[in-house]
Amino acid sequence: MEMRPLGSTGIAVSLLGLGTVKFGRNEGVKYPRGFDLPDDKAVVALLEQARVLGINLLDTAPAYGSSEERIGALLPGRREDWVIVTKAGEDFQAGRSSFDFSPAAIRASVERSLRRLRTDYLDAVLLHSDGIGEDGDRFLPAAEALAGLKGQGKLRATGFSGKTVAGALKLLSCVDVLMVTYNPGQRDEAAVVAAAAQAGKGILVKKALASGHVADPARALAEAAALPGVSSIVVGTLSADNLRRNAEAVAGADGRGEGHG
Repeated sequence: MEMRPLGSTGIAVSLLGLGTVKFGRNEGVKYPRGFDLPDDKAVVALLEQARVLGINLLDTAPAYGSSEERIGALLPGRREDWVIVTKAGEDFQAGRSSFDFSPAAIRASVERSLRRLRTDYLDAVLLHSDGIGEDGDRFLPAAEALAGLKGQGKLRATGFSGKTVAGALKLLSCVDVLMVTYNPGQRDEAAVVAAAAQAGKGILVKKALASGHVADPARALAEAAALPGVSSIVVGTLSADNLRRNAEAVAGADGRGEGHG
């Protein structure tokens, strides 16, 4: 698996990252088919397969139900062999999301993630935007809170996972990493990737497979991987076979990646 720099953070990440929303949440998701949450044995097997494939980046969030807690309890190997990216600002309980981007809430979220993930540091924490007011100053205090926590050694990199081009460009100078949407049906954030690359920021791609709705997954993954400035493409799946095919796709191999991102 190709390793790429996460911008100027000093962190090396696998070109394919494993999204873990399906580890802990199956309500209010946009996949084409429903699914049961995996048992512990299945989670460990998938994490072991990721490690065999050379995948080191795991993407999680408080809004992903029990995902953080399960990673903390089940992560194989040494902590330093993994790059754990989580988020702050969104929670999901009783079937509904709630958002709080106040500095106090961001700090509390990071402390909770540290406990759930059973680690004394997080590799990156991204603000989990609700898409409201991204082009204004709404998220700047939260970004400052993350920077303060980085200064305390609780996280290695700060970031923003937004929903608009304007929002990503607004936060570009305030964080180390941006998570953007890029797939055959939504390519407008390619401009963000270019700007981030010029500024030395890391770029994580989400929804490269449009939550499982892309007609040609392998081609979509290869296209995202070839976009200059992309650090890693985060794709969620519970299938070891799909994970392997997705890894082949980002490496430019033949075959069809059939995961869901």
